[in-house]
Amino acid sequence: QVQLVESGGGLVQAGGSLRLVCAASGRTFSYYAMGWFRQAPGKEREFVASISWSGGNTYSAASVKGRFTISRDNAKNTVYLQMNSLKPEDTAVYYCAARRAPISSTYYTDKADYDYWGQGTQVTVSA
Repeated sequence: QVQLVESGGGLVQAGGSLRLVCAASGRTFSYYAMGWFRQAPGKEREFVASISWSGGNTYSAASVKGRFTISRDNAKNTVYLQMNSLKPEDTAVYYCAARRAPISSTYYTDKADYDYWGQGTQVTVSA
């Protein structure tokens, strides 16, 4: 069982930055691939970025590539999402997700692949 708690959301002006933090419980965090998703009002939850449990492989959605960076610190059971050059269309609730991965280099981009979810943190970008 893995429990996830997100933090770091808030209100920021367009062009600004935020760093989201996902703190995970459980001794086997190192063997979990992690992902960030977001959901805007009236829209489906969409993939943002993912990272393998080794941290060596990452993948980001085209809409955030070059602006957002996912990283992890297995010693601290923590995953980060650094968000730069924020745009109003980035406004959403951001969720952290986890799933056990059999291979250290694997990452997942489909929300159906994830077993555990956090409660979400609101990010609002004003124009």
